[in-house]
Amino acid sequence: MKPEMAIWAITPNGIRLGQEISARLDQPDFFIPEKEMGNLSLPDTLKIRTFSSLKGALTNAFNTYHSHVFIFSTGIAVRLIAPLLVSKLKDPAVVVMDEHGQHVISLISGHLGGANALAMKISQISHAVPVITTATDVNALPSLDMVAKESGLFIETPGAIKHANMKLLKGQPLSIIDPLDLVCPKLPDTLISKAKSASPDVVCTWEDIKVSRETLVLRPKTLIIGMGCNRNTPMADMMAFLKHTFESECLSLHSIRAMATTTVKADEVGMLELAKALNIPIHFYEKDQLNSVDTIETPSKMAEKYLGVKSVCEAAAILGANRGKLIMPKKKTRDVTLAVALVK
Repeated sequence: MKPEMAIWAITPNGIRLGQEISARLDQPDFFIPEKEMGNLSLPDTLKIRTFSSLKGALTNAFNTYHSHVFIFSTGIAVRLIAPLLVSKLKDPAVVVMDEHGQHVISLISGHLGGANALAMKISQISHAVPVITTATDVNALPSLDMVAKESGLFIETPGAIKHANMKLLKGQPLSIIDPLDLVCPKLPDTLISKAKSASPDVVCTWEDIKVSRETLVLRPKTLIIGMGCNRNTPMADMMAFLKHTFESECLSLHSIRAMATTTVKADEVGMLELAKALNIPIHFYEKDQLNSVDTIETPSKMAEKYLGVKSVCEAAAILGANRGKLIMPKKKTRDVTLAVALVK
């Protein structure tokens, strides 16, 4: 897990300010020049990290923290981090302060990375003037990237964020497909189009539907995959079947919240590796729990014979979804069974 924050200072005044802020921010890692250590009397509570080369240290540390606070000029900050930036989905938050603490600037990843919120927090601590430049914020409007972040949605088409946010800024209503009401309640009614469109501006669904390049596609983590397999089935076989099935059923892999199966498979290497590859948890259910599900569409005689349960994948999917709706009954290969349920 990444450390939360790093503070960087290079001058005596900057180090003093960094010390004050650090004490109020749960002691983040505090980077200062090696050459300044002999001139300072710093408390043992500070988590000091020293460097001989600012550029080298920052290059090594930049992507290992969720956020950075630079107490030096914006010019230095920009020149140092420019080669390190990848995308708004991956870059850490970057906040810049002058060494006298007069201003605190949200520089990079204001929304998704949390730089705007961090700048506001530091302004309250230090009484610095916060400088926020993201257009939706200065116009007191919601932004679609923040709506996605707050709702735990995966942003599948990040390049389309600017299109949707620009329409908000222009006061133009958005055409939105949002069956679970995860987006619309967070926007003013006046900015939601009541008319259906063949080319929606925002799509928030687990279904893989065809949209234009300018459509912002958001994926709710709302699907549970129930799985069963023969002993020692390779992870690659499970993944190939999962991808093929989701593609044919027009479901998004990005909407998978968790995997569910029987406790008998708690040591099934391929299944554990699949969950790790998908970065999702696995829920294991006992025989009595699986047999408590009375909405099984395709019971299994083999599962009943060898495991004492009427179903593994369908029952596990339904249980994992809080007894939600089975949207894809069991499909199988010679070695793998798969079902999908929608979280209730």
